[in-house]
Amino acid sequence: MRVYDIILKKRNGEKLTREEIEYMIMGYVKGEIPDYQMSAFLMAIYFQHLDEEETYFFTETMMRSGETLDLSSIPGKKVDKHSTGGVGDKTTLVVAPLVASCGVTVAKMSGRALGHTGGTIDKLESIPGFRTSLSFEEFISNVKKHGIAVVGQTGELVPADKKIYALRDATATVDEVSLIASSIMSKKLAGGSDAFVLDVKFGSGAFMKSKEKAKELAKMMVNIGKLHGKRTVAILSSMDQPLGRMVGNSLEVIEAIEALKGKGPEDLTELSLCLASYMLYLAGVSDLKDAERILRSKIESGEALEKFREMIEAQGGD
Repeated sequence: MRVYDIILKKRNGEKLTREEIEYMIMGYVKGEIPDYQMSAFLMAIYFQHLDEEETYFFTETMMRSGETLDLSSIPGKKVDKHSTGGVGDKTTLVVAPLVASCGVTVAKMSGRALGHTGGTIDKLESIPGFRTSLSFEEFISNVKKHGIAVVGQTGELVPADKKIYALRDATATVDEVSLIASSIMSKKLAGGSDAFVLDVKFGSGAFMKSKEKAKELAKMMVNIGKLHGKRTVAILSSMDQPLGRMVGNSLEVIEAIEALKGKGPEDLTELSLCLASYMLYLAGVSDLKDAERILRSKIESGEALEKFREMIEAQGGD
């Protein structure tokens, strides 16, 4: 198998086999394929795209390039939520403790800032003392004890994505839908949860500017999840305006706390309830009709806020 032939095949719009995709990704991760050839390969994908099956192979290979988390020792269904990011997007800070307060296990690995959007980990690190780097044993222990933990992604998880993303960033190949879908879903699948709720943003404050592109990305990610035997739902949400009223890491934590008290901005509260409802539904805890009522009762009783406080305390935050 020759790298040149694989690049040529994709450049000419032909379908790649699982073996060819594995050869390119793993060869690049091991340092056997140079940047200039991988750049040409990514540009060929950018113009010719990956079909459904190729995207599945690409995701699968990236997922298996490093460690994968085994959460089977944690009882119950584990449901993860991912947002493609946007200005003022702080829903994870609201949704994770809210869902955990309903008895659904949330074992979440989150990212840092990407482009103009702040990452959940950056926001949580604005809380004095809060630790986002936990060992795998500590992470599992926290989830078992408290039903929730939110930590940063480790280098052992999906190293192929980290290396390929840096190259995409330098070669103007970031905004290709199949590559975005593979990047997101390889990390989600490696994280070991049973089901996923995806918040796919579109508009001026998001990476996907048009609703059509966002819909294409959402369909692709849901399909990848289902092909891996994971229940997956995608919600499209507009980011033409920042979410909520506050932007900036520590300010967004404050606003998330207000939402958990039932005093948050309407747009943040409504989107958080929508995402959390689907998480309860996928976990088999409630149908969609009753989910919002259950979630609102957890906010009103103070249990959602208490779960947030419990998570912060368990991870060393003040």
